[in-house]
Amino acid sequence: MALIKKFRIKSFKQDETIVELKNTSVFYNKRQILNNLNLIVKKQEILGMLGPNGVGKSTIFNLITGLKNPNYGDVIIEGINVTNLPINERFTKFKLGLVPQYGGVIHDLSMIDNLKLVSEIHIKQKELREQKINKIITQFEFESLLNIKAKHLSGGQKKKLVIAMALINEPRILLLDEPFAALDILTIKMLQEIILNLQSTEEISIVICDHQARDLLNCVDRAIILSNGKIIASGSPNEVITDKDAKTQYFGDEFNIN
Repeated sequence: MALIKKFRIKSFKQDETIVELKNTSVFYNKRQILNNLNLIVKKQEILGMLGPNGVGKSTIFNLITGLKNPNYGDVIIEGINVTNLPINERFTKFKLGLVPQYGGVIHDLSMIDNLKLVSEIHIKQKELREQKINKIITQFEFESLLNIKAKHLSGGQKKKLVIAMALINEPRILLLDEPFAALDILTIKMLQEIILNLQSTEEISIVICDHQARDLLNCVDRAIILSNGKIIASGSPNEVITDKDAKTQYFGDEFNIN
């Protein structure tokens, strides 16, 4: 897989909304995490979320997946209010895919057995399972790694495997929780290329949260900056890094993405 020398972001965004958080507020032990937050994710958009620790990025993922219900407000996916819909129904009906920051693989199983395990959960027909796995193997260039146990894979290889496992169900919405954490520069470039290819070839809507601001901004269409439970800036990467509030509360004056 060729490394990217310079990202040239192409907009695949559509006008149709696929995920919406509407007037959502969340409290943990009387501490307010989200404060009447409104968020829209467009179809086939790559959206990045940035903000300090504890600002609500993971909470937004939990609201979308159903791991957490809002104290107030609604969660809407593809025009349907799913606020009270259980986790398993959201993942199956709306084809959600989640790549967690930690874990996501069974370390004592080989790469191929991890892929087979997930495929057996989501795909009933054996022939279809094999077709999907073979497609993933080719797409991610896994041929030489299939019989290696997950615990012996490098950090980048594990991350690729977790993303591949999330794609077995052919998600329409993919959530990536800190995909660039603790990875070297070349591996980050490789993952950025994978993310961009997923948007263009698989037509997936992707939401990424990460503390690696520069790496995130280099592969998203739009970014939001969260602070004190609210979105304080939203726009293209260049727009958010020049936003006054975003500079004051998150980036500082010297940050750039060049």
